[in-house]
Amino acid sequence: MAIVFLGTSDFAAAVLTRLSESLEFRPALVVTRPDRPSGRGRRLTAPPVAVRARELGLALAQPESVNDAAARRLIAGAAAHSEGGAPAEQPVGAGPACAAASRQTVVVCAFGALIKEPLLSDHEILNVHPSLLPRWRGAAPIERAIMAGDAQSGVSIMRLTAGLDSGPVCLAEAEPVAAQDTYGSLAERLALLGGTLLLRALTESPPCVEQPEDGVTYAEKIAAADRLLDPLRPALELERLVRALQPHIGARVALGDGSMLGVERATLVDPEPGSEHGLHVRDGRLLLACRPGTLELLTVQPPGGRPMEASAYLRGRPGGRP
Repeated sequence: MAIVFLGTSDFAAAVLTRLSESLEFRPALVVTRPDRPSGRGRRLTAPPVAVRARELGLALAQPESVNDAAARRLIAGAAAHSEGGAPAEQPVGAGPACAAASRQTVVVCAFGALIKEPLLSDHEILNVHPSLLPRWRGAAPIERAIMAGDAQSGVSIMRLTAGLDSGPVCLAEAEPVAAQDTYGSLAERLALLGGTLLLRALTESPPCVEQPEDGVTYAEKIAAADRLLDPLRPALELERLVRALQPHIGARVALGDGSMLGVERATLVDPEPGSEHGLHVRDGRLLLACRPGTLELLTVQPPGGRPMEASAYLRGRPGGRP
């Protein structure tokens, strides 16, 4: 069986690593997004999946669109390339359109781009989705599960269809969400689970079952407004928000001058209503009084600076003010 893997993020890179450990299902081709400018210096940066594919010696393509004709030809020819011994990396237009090749199984995991017809119908496409579908369909299921205070998350292996994560599910398994889980800690466990379930799905070919209509929720992409620690919201919700966005995106709180202070770690110190809402300093601690409750900010990142303990940040501020 020829496997083509489509993915982009760190989560997808972890699943790719697990898949490549299997000789039977080692991908014949990895497809990811093009390199993009990143960081303050806007340096051209490869997606995590591209980095991992090169480390693993896998054939790699980074088309501008996975749906264009050249990319579809490359995916269709993956079996022939695999049998003939593909080079470590190939341009999108390389190789013939292998009309005689058997249909490939395409695995999609956190690819970040819409897959359209005719590619959608050209192959069997399995999607590794980190939630218990139909809960948290969409772009940010791990973050939204933590933000909502869900007691459990999980991974679903589903057949990709034209709808948003609405295809039939062939395997699913739950994973508890611990009280102190961050995105980083939960995503790591879900990636391990996703790799295991994917190998089971490829080995056992279990039947797919349509998702129920009840219980559908959507995990919208994290927007700038979602990152803001608004003191008019309960401190309990904001503590979950900080954990949900750590370490990859980051929460932030508005300072008096209108700039934003990044927040990497915080803890709930008082669930009851406290002083006037907003940032306060008390006994050398940086506190965010909310409605209700109080959040202590433990690790922060000043505008243009590096992450530091909140106490160190306050020592560098005029008069120790936030």
